[in-house]
Amino acid sequence: MSDQDQPQIYLITPPKLELSRFPAILASVLDAHEVACVRLALAGNDEEDLSRAVDALRTITDERDVALVVEKHILLAERMGLDGVHLTDGARSVSKARTTLGDDAIIGAFCDDSRHVGMSAGEASADYVSFGPIGATGLGDGTQAELELFEWWSQVIEVPVVAEGALDVDLITKLAPHTDFFGIGDEIWSQDDPSAALATFKAAMN
Repeated sequence: MSDQDQPQIYLITPPKLELSRFPAILASVLDAHEVACVRLALAGNDEEDLSRAVDALRTITDERDVALVVEKHILLAERMGLDGVHLTDGARSVSKARTTLGDDAIIGAFCDDSRHVGMSAGEASADYVSFGPIGATGLGDGTQAELELFEWWSQVIEVPVVAEGALDVDLITKLAPHTDFFGIGDEIWSQDDPSAALATFKAAMN
């Protein structure tokens, strides 16, 4: 992307959802801000729980013409007619997802901090790759995706890129010229007013 383009917002749901509350919160955020995509990223694999969450969120996203993808579950995305899937195993499942879901589906791949894995995912037909975490977290081995990776990717690779994981205002300001999307989740859902928190991040993208 060029330095003049502002990154788009890609929302990531919390790993656990209160379906009596969260859809209304999501709706208020989508009504206040332009969002490109919502990722359903539930921690569990219970198909009934996932299906209920899909039904609840799809009502909100469809009404606002926002894409809805599900994390990892290719067959669920196919069965429920979702816009696509976000894969968490790098490039390994991209071809399978493309074959299953077809050319029109959105297929994204999380590639940790590896440009090689990101390039492999792009070559396998991923519509976007994501790198992260950007900030420090207590999870994993402590590895972070550095600014240099995004600088290089934006100059060399045409596949859109998402920056996600432990974002803050300073990191967003630094990365804004070099990423196509910011994957924002707990950074706003953990706040009392998610919409206001997102507004702060949007201001940093300018």
